[in-house]
Amino acid sequence: MDYCSLLSFSFLIIVMTVLASKDKDELIKRDQNSLLSFRSSIVSDPHNSLSTWVSSSSSSSSSVDVCNWFGVKCNNDSTRVIELDISGQDLRGEISPSIANLTALTVLDLSRNLFTGEIPNEIGSLHKTLKQLSLSENLLQGNIPHELGSLNRLVYLDLGTNRFTGQIPAELFCNGSSSSLQYIDISNNSLTGEIPLKNHCHLRELRFLLLWSNKLAGDVPPSLSNSTNLKWIDLESNLLTGELPSQVITNMPHLQFLYLSYNHFLELAGNSLGGEITSSIRHLSVNLVQIHLDQNRIHGSIPPEISNLLNLTLLNLSSNLLTGPIPRELCKLSKLERVYLSNNVLTGELPVELGDIPRLGLLDLSRNNLSGSIPDSFANLSQLRRLLLYGNHLSGTVPRSLGKCINLEILDLSHNNLSGKIPPEVVSSLRNLKIYLNLSSNHLTGAIPLELSKMDMVLSIDLSSNELSGKIPPQLGSCIALEHLNLSRNGFFGPLPASLGQLPYLKELDVALNRLTGAIPPSFQRSSTLKNLNFSFNMFSGNVSDRGSFSKLTIESFLGDPLLCGSVKGMQTCKKKHKYAVILLPVLLSLIATPFLCVFGYPLVRRSRFGKNLTVYDEEEAEDEEKQNRKDRTTGGFSSSSLVGSGRFGHVYKGVLRNNTKIAVKVLDPKTAVEFSGSFKRECQILKRTRHRNLIRIITTCSKPGFKALVLPLMPNGSLERHLYPGEYSSRSLDLVQLVSICSDVAEGIAYLHHYSPVKVVHCDLKPSNILLDDDMTALVTDFGISRLVQGVEDTVSTDDSVSFGSTDGLLCGSVGYIAPEYGMGRRASIHGDVYSFGVLLLEIVSGRRPTDVAVNGGSSLHEFIKSHYPNSLEGIIEQALIRWKPQGKPERCDKLWREVILEMIELGLVCTQYTPSTRPNMLDVAHEMGQLKEYLFACPSLLHNQPQGTQGEAIS
Repeated sequence: MDYCSLLSFSFLIIVMTVLASKDKDELIKRDQNSLLSFRSSIVSDPHNSLSTWVSSSSSSSSSVDVCNWFGVKCNNDSTRVIELDISGQDLRGEISPSIANLTALTVLDLSRNLFTGEIPNEIGSLHKTLKQLSLSENLLQGNIPHELGSLNRLVYLDLGTNRFTGQIPAELFCNGSSSSLQYIDISNNSLTGEIPLKNHCHLRELRFLLLWSNKLAGDVPPSLSNSTNLKWIDLESNLLTGELPSQVITNMPHLQFLYLSYNHFLELAGNSLGGEITSSIRHLSVNLVQIHLDQNRIHGSIPPEISNLLNLTLLNLSSNLLTGPIPRELCKLSKLERVYLSNNVLTGELPVELGDIPRLGLLDLSRNNLSGSIPDSFANLSQLRRLLLYGNHLSGTVPRSLGKCINLEILDLSHNNLSGKIPPEVVSSLRNLKIYLNLSSNHLTGAIPLELSKMDMVLSIDLSSNELSGKIPPQLGSCIALEHLNLSRNGFFGPLPASLGQLPYLKELDVALNRLTGAIPPSFQRSSTLKNLNFSFNMFSGNVSDRGSFSKLTIESFLGDPLLCGSVKGMQTCKKKHKYAVILLPVLLSLIATPFLCVFGYPLVRRSRFGKNLTVYDEEEAEDEEKQNRKDRTTGGFSSSSLVGSGRFGHVYKGVLRNNTKIAVKVLDPKTAVEFSGSFKRECQILKRTRHRNLIRIITTCSKPGFKALVLPLMPNGSLERHLYPGEYSSRSLDLVQLVSICSDVAEGIAYLHHYSPVKVVHCDLKPSNILLDDDMTALVTDFGISRLVQGVEDTVSTDDSVSFGSTDGLLCGSVGYIAPEYGMGRRASIHGDVYSFGVLLLEIVSGRRPTDVAVNGGSSLHEFIKSHYPNSLEGIIEQALIRWKPQGKPERCDKLWREVILEMIELGLVCTQYTPSTRPNMLDVAHEMGQLKEYLFACPSLLHNQPQGTQGEAIS
């Protein structure tokens, strides 16, 4: 090639390069203009997240400007916008059609805002690129445009929780035989018509179909059976009719969740399902884990073929018309955890084989016609939490073997034909009973066992309508968490113990129809919690006033007690006798007794036990130096060298007791707490009785004016935070096996606080630094009652499981990153907020990122960061988690199992951190899922020896 030709060729290359560069600038400039046009349709707010979207001053800087805008992601060479995620920013306005000019867009997420109007039809023009479209939780209305059916590369579609009307466009479910859709959520709208899935339409990749809470009618389309990869179907709360096609079940080997409740067809819960459960039940997928067929009109017997469903964990056939015996084959389902067969017409005896179901946590056979005795084999049910056998014809005695069910929280054997005495050894072993004990309406005899007083965590005891006798033991006053006590319709005699009136949370007391005598103790009248009282048909005597807790009582509470008189409405007035003698007698006695006591009484008091206590108190006030010396020996005088941590409620110091027990002393800061509760001591007594292996134990407390502290065991392995970020704290890192066990421990502890604690507790500050690890790396949740102690029970507990203080109290703020979004809108703290915090914890563990990391997805929440990668872009996150947490020296053959576990943790974390509180699971379900995940992880045999001691799976029901 000659020089001229070479020069011409070089010139041509330069020209082409310049033109190409100009074309690239034009493309990104066009995307910039499209974004600015989109912003122009949003209500102007200088503080919203789009305030950084400004027009560039020159074309040369345009790519830098656009690709750094909030929520915008460009391709590798910064020439096109490929993702727009501005979810959860409270943006108002309409969605501009100019969004469709972003022709390289793959992800469009405008969810959790306040957009109104309709979906622009123009979005359908993004059919060559768009893979994820999320417009959920807005105020969008009108019809869903059929143009969205053109998005044939779409993988994820979420239009849920809006105000859409009309029919689902057929094109949405039928856009080619090779549809890539994996996730469809159009739930919680007002859509009508049928589910438009025709026989020639195949959604082979579909895994999630969520159409709940609409007005959809017609049949479930048989062509749904072509979606053989479906894991989750939710069609509940619609107007669907007809029959459920059998192939919908049999052709879906991966199906795990099927929700069809509250429709009008022959299906599951809340319908009018007739007919019988036939042997065809054996054709259901072996992967099915739950069956809900409650509240229908199913008759006939339970088929023995149900034993083929080997992975079944929950069976609910309650409130039907089932007859015949409980099949022994049912007991072959070794993974069963919850069995509901109540409200049927089942007959025969309880199968002895029920005791062979190792994971059974709940057994509800109430309100049937079952007979015979309670099998001793129930002693084998070590995981049993709830046993409900009431309303049958069971006979015999209360079996002593029930005392081996040490995890029981509810025991209801009422309304049967049981006889004999209440076995003391059973009551003694069930001291951890947390919810209620109901043995009413039987033929039990003898006295109340004193061992009953050891149930200091039980909320309700009902022994009414039996043949019990003897005196009511004053020791029942030790059941400090008791709220309801019913001892009516028995043969109790003697006085009513004053200790019962001193129970701090007693709301209801019924002792009617006994032979109790004497005066009603004043402690009942002074109680601030008692609401319902029944003293009728006894032999009480004396004066009763209408003050205190008696102020709202009428004669209905005192019927059949003719020796009572007083000012209670409807009660006879007490006769006034010896008016002057009554007044003068105390005066004369005081004049005579005062000089005597002054001369002889003081030395006696000084030598008495009470006098010694007074002296000790005076000595404590006088010997400040000795007190300081004792404090110095315990914690080093709360010096900085003993400080091990600080939080929003105070400081934590390490110390050693005289017996060399290592302790942590949490000194509460009155400046932070503003005002300590007057019931601090009582609250501490309750929390000291809040016993669970995954909650830190309170050894003792200290309460003085201006100084309040909790004494806790010192955990040798520190907090979870120190292990999650070993580079910051010089602690060793954990592996996946330990992390799953720790998360399972935490879920168990929080579930107990929410549902089984003597007092309902909302943690409000769940985070890694409040999770401590003992010698065996078992997790213990700490700070779980501090907000109660600071604020007081009267201000924090309500009937809806929520606390009543507001976000302005300074106690609700929690820790940034873990706070539930509803708290920021002034909502009261609730158990849903703790679930959100637990979900953040899971996502933090998996992602390796603190939720406060502002670099996470341009400053959005950890939930949004993970969700933006779900479900198709998680590989990088899973891979990094595997690198961090993979157990060292373990075989590669377990890699697939570990990846599945990490994915399950991600999915559970996303469910727990959903924006709407009511859509989050409760901690019982979360604890159950974590327990299942832990057991699944140990399916790799080489990991079994790594299982921490004392962490074997416990069924949660």
